[in-house]
Amino acid sequence: MNIEKESTLVSLIADIGGTNIRLAQATAKLGTNTRDIDINDIETYQCKEFSSLADVVAHYIDVKELNNLAINACFAIACPVDNDLISMTNLPWQFSQNELKQSLNLHSLRFINDYTAIAMAIPLLSEQQKIKIGGGESIAGKPISVCGPGTGLGVANLVPLSLSGNEQWHCISGEGGHIDFAPVNEIEQQVMNFIQGIKKRVSYEQLLSGYGLEQIYQALLFINHGKEITTVEDKLTAKDITANALNATCTVCEQTLTLFCDVLGSFAGNLALIMNSQGGVYIAGGIVPRFVDYLKLSNFRARFETKGRLSSITEQAPTYVITEEQPGLLGAAAFVLQS
Repeated sequence: MNIEKESTLVSLIADIGGTNIRLAQATAKLGTNTRDIDINDIETYQCKEFSSLADVVAHYIDVKELNNLAINACFAIACPVDNDLISMTNLPWQFSQNELKQSLNLHSLRFINDYTAIAMAIPLLSEQQKIKIGGGESIAGKPISVCGPGTGLGVANLVPLSLSGNEQWHCISGEGGHIDFAPVNEIEQQVMNFIQGIKKRVSYEQLLSGYGLEQIYQALLFINHGKEITTVEDKLTAKDITANALNATCTVCEQTLTLFCDVLGSFAGNLALIMNSQGGVYIAGGIVPRFVDYLKLSNFRARFETKGRLSSITEQAPTYVITEEQPGLLGAAAFVLQS
């Protein structure tokens, strides 16, 4: 590595999904903490156009003329990152983290789970990048939780670190979306019974996800009308169910979205209890931002707060929906600049 390369350090970030990969560069504004981050030179590539992750990253480095610079990289990816060998779920991409670092001649490389990235983005969000749902007020320096219904149900938590007076965070990720679903009323018990008829186990993800919306709809259709979906034509997608509910064109779809919001409130409240999340509980993912107004009018917040003798914890904790379009990039930037 030459002198010029050692003296100029670039923070390269990526948000890697099954369809697209977004690459960018991150910088912290001079004299400020990581709350003030600039993300620039964002490029979006279709994964199918490249044979490997190394190819697309090398292409970006070439186009942006970064070859002679020292690069610290942080890549957010939607799969486990604990082992050196990474195999992507929705792409035929398999690679060694160490070999990738060497082949791209990177100064450093860290892979983080996509929900670690989203969690790391939360302290950086402005009021314009989130929408508050209900009451409660965040307490500075207290734990934060995030969950996100999407393809699955992602969960992560942030705990504060105090280092030289700077605001820094440590992310605790896990598989909280797979904990056992706990119905709180008769209709939820019936929905659980229906899903148990087709699944070996009912987790919260079986309801709080895209396919979860579809399973709730199927369950309510059977519970209310004794009708089972037997053909592809009869089956509604999560997008169809949401649209029909918002347009008030289907009673069962409205019931489905209402139950979804109720269960999400209970689950988010459980996270607040587990982590004492007085910094707030945030809702991410691609589903909920489509119907924020519906969520506001639902029992989401009431179910979030209703925790018996410990309701004071959830009543204090605020809840937000993340509306920032690139939380993965923002969180990867926060992670690499904080490291």
